[in-house]
This record gives sequence, structure tokens and C-alpha cells, in this order.
Amino acid sequence: MGKTYKHLFFDLDHTLWDFDSNSEQTLKKLYQEYDLESIGITDFDAFYQVYNTHNDRLWERFRNGFIKREELRWKRIWYTLLDFKIGDTSLAYEMSAAYLEILPTQKMLMPHAKELLDYCSGRYTMHLITNGFETTQWQKMQFSGIAGYFQEVITSEKSNSLKPHREIFEYALAAAGAKAEESIMIGDAIDIDILGAINAGWDQVYFNPKKLTHSRKPTYEIACLSDLMKVF
Repeated sequence: MGKTYKHLFFDLDHTLWDFDSNSEQTLKKLYQEYDLESIGITDFDAFYQVYNTHNDRLWERFRNGFIKREELRWKRIWYTLLDFKIGDTSLAYEMSAAYLEILPTQKMLMPHAKELLDYCSGRYTMHLITNGFETTQWQKMQFSGIAGYFQEVITSEKSNSLKPHREIFEYALAAAGAKAEESIMIGDAIDIDILGAINAGWDQVYFNPKKLTHSRKPTYEIACLSDLMKVF
């Protein structure tokens, strides 16, 4: 490693906290509790895929400022139900509330996440920068047992900005009392975590477990979190 870092800034979802596994388990519970099979959604996997398509699309619209948080939260369920010919707004609101209540209590972390945090603890000051919502993200960290590792937790809600915008990175530096040249961003989203850090003048670690092709040139790229211990 060519530089000595003092501050590690991690993304949370998909980087440390296994969002996909936790979301799938949450949606399975909802599928069963609301007996969606009885109203025509006969295949959970199909339901899960449709939900993810709408969730990804609406998150992109939210990041770009086209929709508000509350609209994102309930409409991803609503659109999913509509695709299965179920026009039930009340059910969409009810399932959305249940999803948001159950999801943050799920505890699965990405492989080697806890091992990496243990390794870095005491060597570096660690923080989080997340586009998630304040209460939800804190619950995720607390239930999964990782909240105590981080000095500053910068959410889009608290900072009033979103990755990849430069403002959230500047907010993070001020909150942590850090300098860009001694900080590094670790995240899984090439056009959100990595591009944002590049534009803010930070070094970056692109966590790319699926080995997706891309045209960016991050400072480091890893396929497994355990590889980060070789970098640091």
C-alpha cells in the first residue's frame, strides 16, 4: 500500500450488511404472513424478482431527486402488486410498513465483514457513509452487532445529500475531523460509492464480489472483504 490512511469510510448495504439476503428473508416472511399465494402470486421467486426491479428503479429516481422517501417506500410494493394484477393500495401500505419494521432486524453480514472490522479496529478510525435512512441504518447495525465499530455514521438523511454527490463526502470529512488525503471509501457501487469518492478527491476500494466489468479506475478493487486485510 502506497499511502497511510487514518480514516476508513465504509458503505453499509451490500458492503458490510448483506442487504440481498436480509431483504429476501424479509419478503419471504411477508409473502407467507399476507398469504400472497391465495390472491394470485403463486411463485415467491417471481414476486421477489419483480420487487427488486421496481425497488432498483425507484431508488435511482430517489437518488436523482425525482421522488420523496415515502413514495419510494410504499410504491415499490404497490408496483409489484400491480404487476400481479393486484390493485390494493391499502395492502401496499401495510406491507411496506411491515417490511420496514422487519428488515432492519435481520442480522446477516457479508462474508468476512466481522473479521475485517475486528482486524481494522484499533488500527484505523472507522466510519460509515450510507444513502439509507437514519433510523433504519442504525437498527441494521445494532441488530447485526456492528454499531460499536464506527465513530461517525453519515446518512443521506442526516447530511441532506446523497452519494455520489460531493456534498455528502465533504460533510463526512467535517463530521469525522478528517482530511481527504488520509481517508478512503470502501463500497460496492461503482457509480455511487466509487465515483462519488473520486469526485471528492478520495482514494477508493471497489468491493466487486460479482466481478462486474466497468470502465472506472478505482485505487483498489477486491472481490472478497478478506482481501482488504492484505491491502491494509
